Amino acid sequence: MTTPTAFDSINFRNALGAFATGVTIVTTRDDAGNDVGLTANSFNSVSLDPPMVLWSLAKTSKALDAFMNGDSFAVHILSAGQQELSGRFARSGSDKFAGLEPRRGRGNVPLLDGCTACFECKTTFRYEGGDHVIFVGEVLSFDNQMLPPLVFHSGAYKLVMDKQAARKEEAENDGSFSKNFLGYLLGSAYQKIFTGIRAELVELGLSEEDYLILSILGIGDNRCISEVDSLLKLSGHSVTTETVNNLSARGLLQSAPDAEGAVCLQLTEEGRQLQIRLMAVAKAGEVDLEGELDESEVLLLKSLLKRLVRGSDATARLLWRDTAKRA
Repeated sequence: MTTPTAFDSINFRNALGAFATGVTIVTTRDDAGNDVGLTANSFNSVSLDPPMVLWSLAKTSKALDAFMNGDSFAVHILSAGQQELSGRFARSGSDKFAGLEPRRGRGNVPLLDGCTACFECKTTFRYEGGDHVIFVGEVLSFDNQMLPPLVFHSGAYKLVMDKQAARKEEAENDGSFSKNFLGYLLGSAYQKIFTGIRAELVELGLSEEDYLILSILGIGDNRCISEVDSLLKLSGHSVTTETVNNLSARGLLQSAPDAEGAVCLQLTEEGRQLQIRLMAVAKAGEVDLEGELDESEVLLLKSLLKRLVRGSDATARLLWRDTAKRA
C-alpha cells in the first residue's frame, strides 16, 4: 500500500480512474445572463427524501463564479451518443453552446436535449473540499429518457453492455453449435443486410461480384486488378476477365496501365453514380438491422467487428488501413 506521505499524484489519479463513472454536463446562467456549462463526472446522489444530488468543481475553473453566485443549476447525464458534446463542454475558452438551441428550465438555466436524464436543481449548500468546491442541490424536477449512458473509465470513454440480456440470450439458445457459431451469425446478419442490395442487383442485371468490385473501387479508385482481386478474396470471390469486360462494356469501368504496366481499374462517372446508389441501398439495409439494437450496442458491435477485421490477416489489415486513409 502507498503511504500518505509518499502519494504519487499521477498514480493516485490512475487509481481513481479505475472507478467507472457516468459523464454529466452541468449548466447554469451567470450574473450577466450568459449560458455556462461544463463536463463533470463527480456527480452523485445524496438523498431520496428530500431529493438531493451533489457534484464538485475545481477552484481554478473559470466557471466557478457563475455557480457560486447562482442559485440554480441543471445536471445532464449524457447518453452513449453524446461523446462529442462531452468533449465540447470539457474544453475551455470556446463557445460551448454554439449551434445548440437549449430549452430553458428553472432560473432560465439552459437544458440540453438527447440526454439519458436531466435534473433541475436549486443550490442548497456549497462546501470547501480541498482543491474543489462541492455543490449540493435539491432536485426540483427531472426527466429520465432511459437511454444507454456514456461511461468514463481509466481515462477513456466506454460503452455499456447489458450483461443480464446477454446471459438471457445465452440461456435461450438451443445448444446448437452452428447457430451459436460466429461465422453463422455474421453470415446471417450479412444476408439480412444484403436482401435489399440483391433485389437492386437483379433489377440492374449485376452480380454480387460486380457489386463488390464497384464497392472496392468506391473506397479507393485506380487500383491494379491484382490488388482488387486480393481484396475481393476476403469475400470468397475473385476478379475475372469476363467480369471486368462486362462492367467496362456497360460503361461502369475503365482501365489503363500504370507506370509499371499493370492494368488498373477506375470507375467512370456512371459507375460512380451507380456505386453511390448501391451504397445508399446497403446503408438502408444496415439501418433496418440496427433498429434491433440501441445506439450503444451498435457502436459496440461495429467496434468489435472492426477489431476482428483489422486482426484477421494481412490483406484485411491492408483494406482497413486503406479505407481509413481514403475516407
